[in-house]
Order: sequence, then C-alpha cells, then structure tokens
Amino acid sequence: METVVNGANTGWVLICAALVMLMTPGLAFFYGGMSRSKSVLNMLMMSFTALGIVSVLWVLYGYAIAFGSSRGGLFGWSSGLVGLDDLVRNVTVDSAENGVVNTFGLPDLAFSGFQVMFAIITVALISGAVADRMKFGAWVAFTAIWSTVVYFPVAHWVFAFGVAEEGGQGAGASGGLFAADSGGWIVNRLGALDFAGGTAVHINAGAAALALVLVLGKRKGFAKEPMRPHNLPFVMLGAGLLWFGWFGFNAGSALAANGLASLAFVNTQVATAAALLAWIGTERLRDGHATTLGAASGAVAGLVAITPAAGAVNPLGAIAIGLVAGAACCLAVTLKHRLGYDDALDVVGVHLVGGLVGTLMIGVVADGEFAAGYESVLGGGSFALLGKQALAAVAVMAYSFIVTYVIALAIKATIGLRISEEEEITGIDQTTHAESAYELGASMGGGGGGLASATSAPLPTSTRVSS
Repeated sequence: METVVNGANTGWVLICAALVMLMTPGLAFFYGGMSRSKSVLNMLMMSFTALGIVSVLWVLYGYAIAFGSSRGGLFGWSSGLVGLDDLVRNVTVDSAENGVVNTFGLPDLAFSGFQVMFAIITVALISGAVADRMKFGAWVAFTAIWSTVVYFPVAHWVFAFGVAEEGGQGAGASGGLFAADSGGWIVNRLGALDFAGGTAVHINAGAAALALVLVLGKRKGFAKEPMRPHNLPFVMLGAGLLWFGWFGFNAGSALAANGLASLAFVNTQVATAAALLAWIGTERLRDGHATTLGAASGAVAGLVAITPAAGAVNPLGAIAIGLVAGAACCLAVTLKHRLGYDDALDVVGVHLVGGLVGTLMIGVVADGEFAAGYESVLGGGSFALLGKQALAAVAVMAYSFIVTYVIALAIKATIGLRISEEEEITGIDQTTHAESAYELGASMGGGGGGLASATSAPLPTSTRVSS
C-alpha cells in the first residue's frame, strides 16, 4: 500500500532538525564560557569544525553505515546510500517504495537531515574534555576517524529500527525504517529502549572523552592552580540554547507531530527543571551556596538524562530522572580530582554519568502505557528491562572507550596529539589560530592588547573550576 508524504510530520522533523543544529553553536558557547579566555576561540572552533566535517562525511558514507542494510546488527551498508544518491533521486516521489518511511509518511532525506545533527553534536560534546591542550589538526583527524569507526556504527545499533534489504533504496524500501527482522542489535535484537540517544550520543561521547583525556594527559597546573570559567554569561547563554534546541532533539525523535512528541516535549521540560533544582540544591547543601554554573550544568544534566527516556516515562517519572541526574552529576564532576584524570569541562561527569542515569532509570520508572510490551521495576516488578538497559549501556561504553583509546594512541604516534607546554602557557587561541577573543589593551591600559591583556584581567569566581 502506498503512503504519500505527510506534510505535517515532514515539516515537524525538518524544524526539529534545525533546532538540533542550533544545539552545536549553543554547546560552543556553553563550553567556551567554561574555558579560560586564552582558549575560548579554540573551543568554539572545535564545535564548528565538527559541524563541517561530520556533515560532509554523513553524505559521503555516514548515512550508509548508520542506516544501510544491516550486517548482523553491527553496522549497515547500502551502496545506493553513498552520497545519499537513492534518497535524492526519489525525493519528489510520494510512493512508499520510493523514499518514504512508511509509518510516518516521512521522506528519507528529511530523516537523514535530522539524524546528521545528532552525529555532529555527539562529536562536539567530546571537545569539552580536551580544552586548552589538544592540537587542532589532531582534533580534525580525530573527528573524522571517530565519527567513522565509532559513531556511525553505534548509531546503527541504536537508531536503525529496520532497513532495506541488500539492493534496496535505503530506509524507505522493503518494509521501511521499521522492518521487523533487520536493524541494529541494541534496538531490534536486545530490545533496549533509547528514545533519542542516551547511549549513542551521551554515553558514547562521555566514554570517548574519558579515553581521550587519559591518552592526552593533564593540563599544566591541573589541581594546583584555579582554572575558572572566564565568562559565566556565555555559559548561561549556551545552556539556554541547548535547552531550547533539545526540544527538537527529543520531541523530534517521535518522527511525527503527534502525542508521543508532546509527551517527549513535556518530559524534556520537567526533567531539565528538576535536575537544575537538584544540582543547585546539592551545591547549597555541600558548599553553602548555589551557583550560575551549577544551574547551567544541572539543566544540561537533566537534558542528557531524559534523552533516552523521553518517550518511555510519564512526567512524574521524568521528574524523578531529573532529580537523580542533577544530584548524581553534581557529585560526579568532583571525581576527576579524586581519580586524577583531567576532564576539563566535565564531559564525563555530566554526559557519561547523566546518560547512564537516564538509560538505567528507564528500567526502573518506565510507564507501560508508553513503553508498550515492557515492564519496569516500579511499573511491573520486573528487572528484565533494567538488565537490557544495563547491557546496552555497558556495550556502548566499552566499545567507545576501547576504540577511542586506540584512535588517540594512533594519532599521538603519528601527527601528535598535544600542543607544546610553551603553546599551552601562551594560549592555544594565539598559537594555533593567531587570534584572541578579547582586545582589552586600551581598556586595561596596556599597549599589547589581545590575549596577553585578556589573560591578565581578573577572573570571575566560582566554586567549581574547570580544573
């Protein structure tokens, strides 16, 4: 039976794709404000180069790996998807056999445009861990390699509900994206739930960040001198943009303008709000005061945690997830000092831990009305779903960590991974990009201006520093 393109669903997904794209510049401001003034431009550049590199790779072969015909549930490949050739050739045809996802009347090209934004921000998330010290050329190489051998296959595990048989025309052929007997092993074979990418995006990026910083090493002065956020208003701006864009991330993952999108939208809002309150409440109890940095970080922690669960829990469950994530991530960001790894901007503490919280709590608080066929611990007394969620989380975490570690070692042994100590002291903005974020020479009364003057200015205080 033919299905014509559904204009409402297509419009909704395209709008959500644009919202998710905005999250990457939002992340750039969030990370940029948390960094020191001498490396803020480099942080912005890392996110924007991810936008460039991953977008091109997605068209060349990324979509073919993530959503091509499944090879044992581990990765996909369909030659017709290289260059998105089949999708573009059939973009004007309103037939179910030619470029339309059957269930929603959604053109594959719209779906591809939505999914590429996920790929971009996943890579960009990792950049916060390596602030101040990673060679820009090494970051470019890492982005291309990691996207290819880690993100694209893991996206297939989690997001490929079912794809075309060999020789088909991608997600729109042979039963469409949701064909019952094909697709990624996590979603179709294991049967774990991940609505919008708690495993593929956040656990994936967090585990990769940990592996990368272990190979890269600590910043000069780590745990010995304060490395405070240089611009907290930037942090708040970035968090606000992330919160705004995340409605596209989660509600858009319903792939339709329907009740499920509405549920994901509301759950995203209340989980984020609860996590913000939990983080600043934890700060207040632990440190005696709540901070703007804590409020921004708590919001992001809630956004991370609700991502896998947005379509599987009711709003009360979303609040519970947010409360646990806000408190857990607030406590987790201090682990780097105890364990001695230099995760500069808390990618591990927020994204890995937040992703684990959200993924596992699906097994605890999932609502059977939305997670049809599944019983959670509180919703049915069964631990089976929790076990599936744990296996999915551990598998993605292990694969991402191990492969990223190997990639980092390979880059270190070839082109080098880290800037020199002298460059780090001077500042990566000036030595790598020949730019400075702030020209404060005149207002500071100095003759040189630029970075030297900016770094001599008093830094804002915060109880949590990036070291």
